[in-house]
Amino acid sequence: MKASDLFVAALEAEGVEYIFAVPGEENLDSLESLRTSSIQLVVTRHEQGAGFMAATYGRLTGKAGVCLSTLGRCDKPDHTCRLCGAGGFPPHHHHRSETNQDIEAGTIPDPLCKASTQIVNGNRIPSLVREGFRLAQEERPGAVLLELPEDIAEEDTIEPIIPPHDRRYAVAGDAVLDEAAKRILAAERSLLLIGAGANRRRASKALRRFVAETGFPFFDTQMGKGVVDENSELYLGTAALSSGDYVHCAIDKADLIVNIGHDVVEKPPFFMEPDGQTVIHINYKAAEVDQVYFPQLEVIGDIAGAVERLGKRLDGKLNCDRSYYTALHKEIASHIRETSDDDRFPMVPQRVVADVRSVMGRDDIVALDNGIYKIWFARNYIANEPGTILLDNALATMGAGLPSAMMAAMLSPGRRVLARRLEKAFECNGQVAGAYEVEPGIVALKKKWQHIK
Repeated sequence: MKASDLFVAALEAEGVEYIFAVPGEENLDSLESLRTSSIQLVVTRHEQGAGFMAATYGRLTGKAGVCLSTLGRCDKPDHTCRLCGAGGFPPHHHHRSETNQDIEAGTIPDPLCKASTQIVNGNRIPSLVREGFRLAQEERPGAVLLELPEDIAEEDTIEPIIPPHDRRYAVAGDAVLDEAAKRILAAERSLLLIGAGANRRRASKALRRFVAETGFPFFDTQMGKGVVDENSELYLGTAALSSGDYVHCAIDKADLIVNIGHDVVEKPPFFMEPDGQTVIHINYKAAEVDQVYFPQLEVIGDIAGAVERLGKRLDGKLNCDRSYYTALHKEIASHIRETSDDDRFPMVPQRVVADVRSVMGRDDIVALDNGIYKIWFARNYIANEPGTILLDNALATMGAGLPSAMMAAMLSPGRRVLARRLEKAFECNGQVAGAYEVEPGIVALKKKWQHIK
């Protein structure tokens, strides 16, 4: 079997449905192998668009999205998405022989990717593909790059495919869960924070049950929106800023914060102080400690498992004074409604967000680019379901809105999708549509508003 055929067969074994690609001389063997495979090739006109679409596929499905480029990169270095990038490169034996375009292609992506590997022997393809997908999908998920040089793609290979298998994360021990429950029950004004790491299907289901059974007041980060339905009297807002917003009134009053799915890739939702609240960190991985985040207790392991076991220990007996939080919830809701019907022109962002929310269903999807308007959507847009508002609170790369919306429309043809874009963002990759035609249903919203306090 030719190495490129083995490479595509390994991708099929991983369950790859789409590959987003820019064709070129260096990946012709891979493209020919894809032609007779079960994988659908989506041709874009720029690697950036391919990377965004693959990253959105990963975010919405929980599986690694795949993009393929010719000379260059299509990887999106974002620790919140699952993405495996493959690149076509000149023959391996030409390395250092054509120095006018010779760069250290294997090391440049290292700071941006979880792993970057050049395939130097066709028989290593099965193990490298399996390892690449394992790393891309393992918490915290992120980008992985595999380089397949032209001469290696043409090799004959004999190695069999390594099939994937189910994995489960370990669950936190009884002792630490008992201690977490003890501290929560002893607190007078506890809060629940839902971050990017909790935006997983099993974790979302567990958290919805947990909040319903305990009555835990909660707020979320920009990338935790929709994990728990925000149309709840227990919802206190989204931490679109690190301080000084309405939700920080609740944070300042709290004596304990249970932070589920904290991810340092996001803008900090609040700043810890040495004599401030007790923070319990619940996540797949240990906390990355810095000057503004140093939790006093860590519950490490599968989030869904930890939340379910913690809920049983609390048994609906949350000893929390909700009076202040209830009043604050009403005040925030009133503040959001204040300018939702403002008739000034240019339109104020609060009116735009309110109008968008009024026409979008529970399961409809809003995809955002970067810009100050993203803060307004994070603060004012009520998300009912996970994956219904796609915004990037990590590197916040400009140009994601349209390709993300296209990917969402491809995966959910029965749902309406709105892409909010800036003029400059559209200039970045307005050509992304490429040769793939999506069904009507994407609306692009262009900025024309004024900002008010």
